[in-house]
Amino acid sequence: MLKNNQLKNISLAFFLVTAIACSTKKNNFVSRNWHALNARDNTMYNGSLALDGGIKEIKGEYQDNFWEVLPVERMQIPEEAILPGQKEKNKNFERAETKATKAIQKHSMNIEGKEKNYQMDEAHLMLGKARYYDQRFIPALEAFNYILYKHTNSDKINEAKVWREKTNIRLENDALAVKNLKKLIKKGDLKPQVTADANAILAQAFINLEYKDSAIAPLKKAISTTRLKEERARYHFILGQLYQSLDYKDSAYAEFQDVIDMKRKSPRQYVIRAHAKQALLLDPTKDTLAFVEKYKKLLKDRENRQHLDVLNFEMGLFYDKVGNKQNAIKYYNKSLKRGSNDAYLQASTYRNLATIYFDKAKYITAGKYYDSTLTKLVKKNKEYYVIAKKKENLVDVIKYEGIVSHNDSILKLTSMSGIERVAYFEKHIADLKAKDSIKRVLEAKQKELASQQGIQDIGKPIMNPPGMNETILPPGKADMMQPPGFKGQDGAFYFYTPTTVAYGKVEFQKRWGKRKLIENWRWSTEKDNIIVENNQEIKTEEKKEVVVDEKYSTDFYISQLPTSQIVLDSLAKERNFANYQLGVIYKEKFSEQKLAASKFETVLKSQPEERLILPSLYNLYKIYEVSDITRAEEIKNKIISQYPNTRYAQILNGSIPAEELSNENPENVYKKTYEKYSKQEYVDALQTLDKSIQQFAGDDLIPKFELLKASVLGKLKGLSEYKKAVSYVAVTYPDSNEAKQAEDILKASIPRMEQRILTQDTVSTNWKLLYKVGKRDDVETVKLTEKLEKYFAEKQYDKFKVSYDVYNETTSFVVVHGISSRDFARYLITLLKEDKKYKVLNPAQVISSDNYLVIQIHKNYNQFLELKM
Repeated sequence: MLKNNQLKNISLAFFLVTAIACSTKKNNFVSRNWHALNARDNTMYNGSLALDGGIKEIKGEYQDNFWEVLPVERMQIPEEAILPGQKEKNKNFERAETKATKAIQKHSMNIEGKEKNYQMDEAHLMLGKARYYDQRFIPALEAFNYILYKHTNSDKINEAKVWREKTNIRLENDALAVKNLKKLIKKGDLKPQVTADANAILAQAFINLEYKDSAIAPLKKAISTTRLKEERARYHFILGQLYQSLDYKDSAYAEFQDVIDMKRKSPRQYVIRAHAKQALLLDPTKDTLAFVEKYKKLLKDRENRQHLDVLNFEMGLFYDKVGNKQNAIKYYNKSLKRGSNDAYLQASTYRNLATIYFDKAKYITAGKYYDSTLTKLVKKNKEYYVIAKKKENLVDVIKYEGIVSHNDSILKLTSMSGIERVAYFEKHIADLKAKDSIKRVLEAKQKELASQQGIQDIGKPIMNPPGMNETILPPGKADMMQPPGFKGQDGAFYFYTPTTVAYGKVEFQKRWGKRKLIENWRWSTEKDNIIVENNQEIKTEEKKEVVVDEKYSTDFYISQLPTSQIVLDSLAKERNFANYQLGVIYKEKFSEQKLAASKFETVLKSQPEERLILPSLYNLYKIYEVSDITRAEEIKNKIISQYPNTRYAQILNGSIPAEELSNENPENVYKKTYEKYSKQEYVDALQTLDKSIQQFAGDDLIPKFELLKASVLGKLKGLSEYKKAVSYVAVTYPDSNEAKQAEDILKASIPRMEQRILTQDTVSTNWKLLYKVGKRDDVETVKLTEKLEKYFAEKQYDKFKVSYDVYNETTSFVVVHGISSRDFARYLITLLKEDKKYKVLNPAQVISSDNYLVIQIHKNYNQFLELKM
């Protein structure tokens, strides 16, 4: 045994050696290797595992956009700026950074400005990578630069340079990255994988700078030097995309073929997308048979099941190009049913389907597909606004087609006889019952399958416990409980076999009938609905009142049909107007002349309002003028003979040039009419509005004409007429902006005006003098206005103003404004009468401003005179 002194000496020596080894300030063999091994095998090993896990995680989450040139590196950078603290850190990268930092803090040997621990370059490289993948690029750049400045002799220095340039590219310093990478590659003496990474990153910098042709050479070098099969496949695919964007079709096709030829060495998504890209490079009409055979084989391949959305889309696209729209629709729908993570693929499918239905003039269906397209497109995308514009053009079509379909169906049913109506709904009810029956069967099967699955799952742990092989029921007894011919699983518990349980329930009910779940259930008195005849138990049926679902009753539907002739007439008018609007839209927006003609013809056959007849005829004339001269001449003669005084007739008979119609378009007419309204030329404005509403029937501006007409009627006839006219706009044009304005007027403005009444106002500080006159240009009116204006100018009564206000079609007022009291108003009348120079002898009435507003709203001037307020 060692003596105590010896043990003390050994312990002291061990302590001294350990202390020397643990010191980061001693540059000796023991210290360097001690800290290097501890950093590598402990701290950095755990950090490396975390870093690999984080990289695997972000690559798993990453979704490639194959519609654009793929990035060299599979890492998603969000477009939105993320401030520090907003984004939750990836736990793996956080752990890797922590371990790298710990290794540097505990084991770094920075002595006399140089790092003596040969593992610190790898620690800083790990630190930079962790920050890079965590998208903190400035700190990452600092870590890589530290290696370059402090570890000049490191074997990782070239790798650090590549990572520095990757970081520069992420910071959009592409030109700097190109300069530095060219120097690095030109220097040579790089490891094969570092060479591949450097060339790949150089290619990415050129792509970012839009120098796609310059990216080709480094990408080829990366393909030849990389040792990773996934990278080789990806680089081939990117190279194919570059050739395709540069319109080098043969080279692009060859690159995509290289991806395909890699087979299982390439990820399957690259292979499938390479096939899709090749399809775009070929003319499908040249060899349709080869294309179809190739894709049918791909569709049957079980390895491609996760990519059937892409393959079916390509088949649909092929049939779309060759003009086989039916098969195109079939495969497009198959692609949609498979579901896809590629939003743009789905958007393209919806868009292509919308285009097919649009070309078939099935605008309602096309509109629905355009809606679906918009849900899959990014709003910032230019294509989004193009599709949105197309959809906007279809909004009115969808609305009016819906009105026509709805109202037509109701009018058709109401025109049937009672027997025909009952027969129609009986057929509908029969179809409904058949559908509901199929639905119930399917639901029952689903419940049964779910129930069986649940029972089997519950039974699995108990059916064959470890070490137990004998059956639970006695031999022979189990066979008695099973249905004839049933061969159950040996050792299976009775209640864990669904078929056996079901058979047992049936047999129990045959033998015992329905029993309540109570004690002594075998007693005959407890049987439900069982009688005994000839010693046999017979189950009686309960008499229940049969309740028929109302949707299976013809009365339910017939009772909902309108019977009022007013309602039916309203439906017919609404349908006719919708058909007219559709005719205009198909003719003007979509140039579907045949479809437009059918709508105008339908309008004329449906006993339309007078305002729709003439514009429908004229539009038909313009359509048939190109396609059917005989029919066009018939319509022309009809317009000239039946509507000789209209502008359309005058245009057709040559009395006014056709250009005048375009010169006096609805917009110009509206502007001129509004000017008349502003000048209080209400009678002329009303005449123009009546004429224009008939002349431009069906135009989008008609609601504006109608709302302006309501204002004119209010000025001439008072609040009651104004309210009727505004209500007409709200009801007749419910989807227009003018209807919304009308609703606001009805809810807010009109109730306030209705509350205004004549009052005995004695405290008002605003009074007026009214002189009743005729038209503005009457001699008496002009003379009176001039006298008043000259008198106030001469007397320097600047606060008094004179205006001409229309009251109704025949009566107007010359009004003196700005009088502060009733007494002064009366005195002013006297002054005007007695002034020898002016002698204004016209009778005048004194009225407060509030009461003047009331008589203009309600047109009750006579009532005001009777009350003598």
